[in-house]
Amino acid sequence: MPKSFLPALAAAALAAAPAFAHITLETQQAAVGGAYKAVLRVPHGCDGSATIKIRVQIPEGVIAVKPMPKPGWTLATVKGKYAASYDYYGTPTNEGVKEVVWSGGNLPDEFYDEFVFRGYLTADLKPDTKLYFPVVQECEKGTDRWIEIPAEGKDPDDYETPAPGIRLLPRP
Repeated sequence: MPKSFLPALAAAALAAAPAFAHITLETQQAAVGGAYKAVLRVPHGCDGSATIKIRVQIPEGVIAVKPMPKPGWTLATVKGKYAASYDYYGTPTNEGVKEVVWSGGNLPDEFYDEFVFRGYLTADLKPDTKLYFPVVQECEKGTDRWIEIPAEGKDPDDYETPAPGIRLLPRP
């Protein structure tokens, strides 16, 4: 390959890199009115610094959240009232987990890991829309806030720090 192509190739690779640098969800779609297993993929730290805390905000309409413990990390939840009461298999539910926090671990920048929780996507959620789970990634030096929720008609890749999200499907 001629040397003149190398700078252009490197620039193209760097321009494409941010799309893969975000915290994302492994499963990109799920049906309303059923369970959803969220696997948050953390591909890097903050500007070379190790990740020491992951906080995920649970959006309204996602209930009965149960996070998966992670060896070497402390797991905590923040509970509160929902904006509405939701039907959870015949039981009215109006409060529960609003945030999940994994802390005290150490995920070096050069490694990748996943953080998992499950929840129930209520039938009140609107199919054929996207649902976002804002995440704050705290590192030894610095913080990345993956909290930008795209405006109508915009794509998450249009943003520097998009929140991970899923497409909601109709109930089967």
